[in-house]
Amino acid sequence: MPITRAMRERHTVRAFTGKPIPADIVEAIEKRVAEINARDGLAIKLVLDDDRAFNAALKLVLAKGATNYLVLAGPATPEAEERLGYASSELMLLVQELGLNSWWVGGTYSRGAVAKLVEGATAIGIVVIGYGAEQGKPHRSKTAAQVSSYDGEAPAWFAEGVEAALLAPTAINRQAFAIAGRGDEVAISYRPGAFSQADLGIVKHHFELGAGAENFRWAQG
Repeated sequence: MPITRAMRERHTVRAFTGKPIPADIVEAIEKRVAEINARDGLAIKLVLDDDRAFNAALKLVLAKGATNYLVLAGPATPEAEERLGYASSELMLLVQELGLNSWWVGGTYSRGAVAKLVEGATAIGIVVIGYGAEQGKPHRSKTAAQVSSYDGEAPAWFAEGVEAALLAPTAINRQAFAIAGRGDEVAISYRPGAFSQADLGIVKHHFELGAGAENFRWAQG
């Protein structure tokens, strides 16, 4: 599945069938997790067949079959939070390509239970993965004009990057980002709020995939 198709087809799914994830898919995910952790100094962990991330009430009404998940963990710094957001986007698109569904969870999981799985690191959230009971629905989206601007006539790569950014999942679907371009330089900002740094990383990853990293550079400072 091309990555652009994965971006378009990935939607939040909160109920899962409980079907086991095949060993070859688990191996592919664990390999990518190890690569990302080594690259970014993170402590992301894949947890399988474990139902402790949600309390009994949530498992009944919201998180049915949610027993496989990625713990998004690393150092307790804003930079690490952005890197975890970026990494979570990479992993959500990977599992979509592998035929699974995903759900980025920031506030409704059992923080105490999950923290014990990554002692020595700080978890900012989890990504539940598995075979969805359904495929989810597209989120309501702002327009490109509402979130972006370009000094002059915008090149095709910029427009495609913004389109990809609008497909990115963000906390409470806020899409509280602004993307500005000039020449081959792109600046992105995100309004302060819960999970804003993680959302920034997710949106950056989507923009890079849509625009092509070879076509632009991120503004410094």
